[in-house]
Amino acid sequence: MTTSALPTYFARRDIHYGWVVAAVTFVTMLATAGALGAPGVMLRPLEAEFGWKNSDISTAFAVRLVLFGLMGPFSAALMNRFGVRRVVVTALLLIIAGFGFSVTMTSLWQLMLFWGVVIGFGTGMTATVLGATVATRWFVNRRGVVIGLLTASNATGQLIFLPVIAAATEAWGWRAALGLVVALLTIALLGVLLLMRDRPADVGISPYGGSFQPAPARTVGLLTLVSAPLLGLRDAARSYVFWALAATFFVCGLSTNGLIQTHWVTICGDYGVAPVSAAGLLAFIGVFDFFGTLLSGWLSDRYDNRWLLFWYYGLRGLSLLYLPLTGFDPLLLAGFAVFYGLDWIATVPPTVKLAAERFGAEKAGLVFGWIFTAHQLGAATAAYGAGWSRTDLESYVPALLVAGAFCLAAAALCLTIERKREPAAPLPQTA
Repeated sequence: MTTSALPTYFARRDIHYGWVVAAVTFVTMLATAGALGAPGVMLRPLEAEFGWKNSDISTAFAVRLVLFGLMGPFSAALMNRFGVRRVVVTALLLIIAGFGFSVTMTSLWQLMLFWGVVIGFGTGMTATVLGATVATRWFVNRRGVVIGLLTASNATGQLIFLPVIAAATEAWGWRAALGLVVALLTIALLGVLLLMRDRPADVGISPYGGSFQPAPARTVGLLTLVSAPLLGLRDAARSYVFWALAATFFVCGLSTNGLIQTHWVTICGDYGVAPVSAAGLLAFIGVFDFFGTLLSGWLSDRYDNRWLLFWYYGLRGLSLLYLPLTGFDPLLLAGFAVFYGLDWIATVPPTVKLAAERFGAEKAGLVFGWIFTAHQLGAATAAYGAGWSRTDLESYVPALLVAGAFCLAAAALCLTIERKREPAAPLPQTA
């Protein structure tokens, strides 16, 4: 029996409520993706209005990305203790507050506080860990597809909103553009309040394709909320698989949202590409990433995830090494957008699948939280490093070449992960 009217309503129409929760999670992650991408569009306007250096603004972005990553393991523990719904509501309120108060900022320390600390904590609580948690709790069958779908929401956020935010910034200024971001986040907040549930057992149903499991008692104390992620890290750190996945995911962050998402508009501007056109190209990347990530989820359910990661990182590295050679010719840039876009975050489904395979479904969210921390440390390194390269070396090219080389190294590292051995079949009993 279900415990509320909504699950009953969908059950009568042969819709498992897990798909409703996945849809709400998709919209939430889409909204936070738009929020994460917005500051990159506003980098040049902030330079022009306040006279801040690219490297100074990039430092605030780096702080946000570090907190975004470090909150991952603790957000998984918070979700286990207080429930997904409460944590996501709190996170969205933090992000809304960070952007809302930032329209009044006049000093660099305020940028660090609002865009670095407040939004860093908020987005960290709704990071990719949210998608992994929802997928592993609500789905047994189609888990890889759901992870791919939720991961693709990041690309969709760029696809739908970044060109609009860029156009609004040019037409009305960056403060008005932030108003659009806040409105989007508010819509996501309403969806979570109305439709989000923590576990299948909360509505009296089984996970999609699985058996019914009672919801565990939430008796975790505050001290455990801090110690559980740290103990989880200690246990995971004993495994080579953890370090290999963390190292490759560090490179993933280094070569995607830390570099391209944060600096793309400015990179294009150095070659005479207008901000709205640059944001449109990023959205174009997002179009192909949406389909690439969905395809990656489908492939991760069927093929060796180590080899999938090998090809993803290898092809991404080649595309980044190729980018400076394009001279930012429109036709060649379009080719880069297709090639790089298909691979933007296609690494997430195989990485989550490998983590779940090696550490189990219950620990997968926590372990992936720490792996995602490595991703965001890589992103923060690229966000600051590319800003430094642009300020001190007067070029983004060194940052692009370094990221491409690291991707090729990550591709090779993926093949060192030992394939999981199936347990041997028991010997037949003899009389």
